[in-house]
Amino acid sequence: MNIPSLIAVYFVVWWVTLFAILPIGVVTQQEADDVVEGTEPGAPQRPRLVLKMLITTIVAAIVCALLFWGLTNPVIQEYWR
Repeated sequence: MNIPSLIAVYFVVWWVTLFAILPIGVVTQQEADDVVEGTEPGAPQRPRLVLKMLITTIVAAIVCALLFWGLTNPVIQEYWR
């Protein structure tokens, strides 16, 4: 697998992982009884996007490393032939 392909796969895995992690731990303004005037009551009170992006980066790196290992492992390649 060449470098551009690995970067493209990492990019796709990162976005899929981000969308899977975004709803974890979300408390809406309505659930917290702290609705800010002019905002949607279903908006997150504290989205913690930086933390979620960091977690996404780590998880995506692990998934891509496992994928790369699986694609380059001679034992697995021999099994699929």
